[in-house]
Amino acid sequence: MQKKQDNIGLIWFRNDLRVQDNYTLNQAISNHKHLIACYCFDPKQYSISKFGFKKTERYRAQFLIETINQLKTNLKQLNIELFITIDTPENAIKNLVDIFSISSIYLQKEWTHEEVQTLARTKSSLPNTIIFHEYYDQFLFHPDDIQMSFDEIPEVFTRFRKNVELNSTVRPVTINSPSEQISEITNDTYVPTLQELGFEVFGKHPNSAFPFEGGETNAIQRLDDYFFKSKKIASYKKTRNGLVGVDFSSKFSPWLANGSISARTIYWQIKTFEDKHIKNESTYWLIFELIWRDYFKYIALKHQNDIFKLGGILHKDYDWYQNENQIKKWINGTTPSHFVNANMIELAKTGWMSNRGRQNVASYFAKDMHLDWRIGAAYFESMLIDYDVHSNYGNWMYVAGVGNDPRDRKFNVKLQAERYDANGRFQNLWLQNTLF
Repeated sequence: MQKKQDNIGLIWFRNDLRVQDNYTLNQAISNHKHLIACYCFDPKQYSISKFGFKKTERYRAQFLIETINQLKTNLKQLNIELFITIDTPENAIKNLVDIFSISSIYLQKEWTHEEVQTLARTKSSLPNTIIFHEYYDQFLFHPDDIQMSFDEIPEVFTRFRKNVELNSTVRPVTINSPSEQISEITNDTYVPTLQELGFEVFGKHPNSAFPFEGGETNAIQRLDDYFFKSKKIASYKKTRNGLVGVDFSSKFSPWLANGSISARTIYWQIKTFEDKHIKNESTYWLIFELIWRDYFKYIALKHQNDIFKLGGILHKDYDWYQNENQIKKWINGTTPSHFVNANMIELAKTGWMSNRGRQNVASYFAKDMHLDWRIGAAYFESMLIDYDVHSNYGNWMYVAGVGNDPRDRKFNVKLQAERYDANGRFQNLWLQNTLF
């Protein structure tokens, strides 16, 4: 067994905001007697993007604040202090390195443009003697286990799914033990308020389909409720296209997006449920959705920054427009489609939208209004509690016809509304009972 180092190691948390089944944290604990951690509320993430939206709006900001509060508490139980700043990582981490004489930094590996640039700036602010330990830790199927190079990732999801189901296994969850406490450590940093991040305080909307709070503890509680108390997972495939209520879907995506819970944890709890209760199409279908999540991450690894370009990964030309008046109609829910409007109003008032809603409003934006799909993706990035860069841009490319849909389909929003909201319950809920 490797002897633990006496020097202090630093764990840089980004989108892996949990203690349970955190491989990066596990490796840091294995290698060092003493550890500190940091999280940066990077001001760049609350600035205006080139498309005119705040990169992070109030809903995800509030969820993140709740998450960091729980992370701080849970790390404390492992004798690890979490240092929190409203500052760029290149400044904040340099300060911690100088104060604590850090020589090793541990972090989850990211590969999209902004994260790569942030890491490069951080490395350039530090002595080149600092060792960075980066680990892939946001997958269901680890890159080392899928029997494919990134260049070999199929362009069609079904081929990818069949390959990993046949040739790969899901790794077990990792268990962490406490590190040794650092005596006389001073940490007067704190989790900022919404106001300090530039937002006004708000309350949960009474009709929100996502009334939950952020953080690892709440993620585990939701999993326990959805699986073992209500057993709603047993009917997931039948209800997943629902529009109204809390339990029509698992609602795990916001916690998955910021890493409050791992895909592996959910997978192995599904297997426990199947052993104890029932194994059926619904239990499989939640795994199926986790594989979709993996797939978009691998597509981003394969195609890199093409996922952010107008022609997408297909480099395909369409007649796209940037009509400000039309964009505002879509955002404000004043288009000719009541179904689109109801979904957009739900998003504006809660930071949440169902998967069925997302597919329809995105298709309407790109295929009916012929608007630059990247603008819609940027608006989702701003507003969604569960924004995940790979899934967001992967799905927008898909519906816009520049991604991984081999059939380049267009949603018939009218027929979709008739099928999934036949009695108008959802539209009534968000359009103030004026339509039906």
